[in-house]
Amino acid sequence: MAGGRARGSRRAVRLAEGRGLMAPASRLLALWALAAVALPGSGEEGDGGWRPGGPGALAEEERCTVERRADLTYAEFVQQYAFVRPVILQGLTDNSRFRALCSRERLLASFGDRVVRLSTANTYSYQKVDLPFQDYVEQLLHPQDPTSLGNDTLYFFGDNNFTEWASLFRHYSPPPFSLLGTAPAYSFGIAGAGSGVPFHWHGPGYSEVIYGRKRWFLYPPEKTPEFHPNKTTLAWLRDTYPALPPSARPLECTIRAGEVLYFPDRWWHATLNLDTSVFISTFLG
Repeated sequence: MAGGRARGSRRAVRLAEGRGLMAPASRLLALWALAAVALPGSGEEGDGGWRPGGPGALAEEERCTVERRADLTYAEFVQQYAFVRPVILQGLTDNSRFRALCSRERLLASFGDRVVRLSTANTYSYQKVDLPFQDYVEQLLHPQDPTSLGNDTLYFFGDNNFTEWASLFRHYSPPPFSLLGTAPAYSFGIAGAGSGVPFHWHGPGYSEVIYGRKRWFLYPPEKTPEFHPNKTTLAWLRDTYPALPPSARPLECTIRAGEVLYFPDRWWHATLNLDTSVFISTFLG
């Protein structure tokens, strides 16, 4: 059975978008190969059936350099973070209902036959591919192949049909802090371990992890990072990150289930899913 899954995983298109992460390419390849033949999600209540922490999971950074706040007021948010620096918000909303609805079993039951749009996991995400959500989950939701380029890797995030997914999104409670002159827009995603999006920037927003863990790398607008737009975040972490001097390192932290990262306008950021992860962003456009 494992051999059949391995053969199937090689045929499938693979999805893109600390300690232990500065491993040689051979070790990353071995981790990917082990995860590609892993059993499907267990459906256990705690992990929603997505198996975070399973084979292929990656390590967090040695030290988080983004502040975590559990008691933040709106005035403090505006004065200290909204236009200045990222912050991780804790305990501002209760999305336990939304989390329950995002289990593997429930999403497949509700949306398995719905067509979703996948984007390439490079900086500009030019290519789009449409396929049923169930096909994506069962055939393409594998850990990132460390040798793949961004334009060879498909990623489910950002191109949601809001009419078809409205029954899910209406149960989500976004962070309560708004910015004057902006309106929120949701982007929902599910991605395999080692996937992510390389450095890019846009307007301000929030990103919440529902299941799994997502590692973020952030630079202020005036500090353009060193990166190739068609190399994955995993490749950047392996090839470029270890050689950066301390002064050139990004702000970084791993966002865990139930936490929300706020990023200000025009901040460069790249993401890396450390597990199979379910997440939702609220863009303030």
